[in-house]
Amino acid sequence: MNYNIRGQRFQVTDALRDYVEKKLNRLDKYFEEPIASETNVTLAVTKGKHTVEVTIPLPGVMLRAEEKSEDMYASIDLVTDKLERQIRKHKTKVNRKFRQGHGVRSLFREEGSAVGVLEEEDDLELVRTKRFPLKPMDVEEAILQMNMVGHNFFVFANVDNKEVNVVYKRSDGKYGLIEQG
Repeated sequence: MNYNIRGQRFQVTDALRDYVEKKLNRLDKYFEEPIASETNVTLAVTKGKHTVEVTIPLPGVMLRAEEKSEDMYASIDLVTDKLERQIRKHKTKVNRKFRQGHGVRSLFREEGSAVGVLEEEDDLELVRTKRFPLKPMDVEEAILQMNMVGHNFFVFANVDNKEVNVVYKRSDGKYGLIEQG
């Protein structure tokens, strides 16, 4: 794996850089071939919380995990564990869908890995479907509507670009906007 490790309001030491690389190299055992894409790692300290965010772009899937704790090394451990669970979960899902094919499945190692022994079976049962008309509105109105209904996201028809957009409340208390690409 190639790593892009950076700190936000935080100086990344060589010891932290080595620890991140050592922990994330554990993920190599889940893949048939080494990951060619660049793994982005952001380390930050905000209000005493040590945050680690890792993004691994793969063909057909984006692995992303974020963890916060009182200690940077603990956050690195937690985010690595979370990524391992995501890989196992995705591998199980892919194997279920493509038992005979050679799609995304060829990314993941078949035998001799922990995945074969410990596969997580998540129940992906859809329990509710909602249908509602999308009222054209601007982003500010969508944020107000989201706050009025008490949700952490809101789907709306953006009056400015005539597309379906989503506003959401971020963990830092600010707001984000998702637009169609």
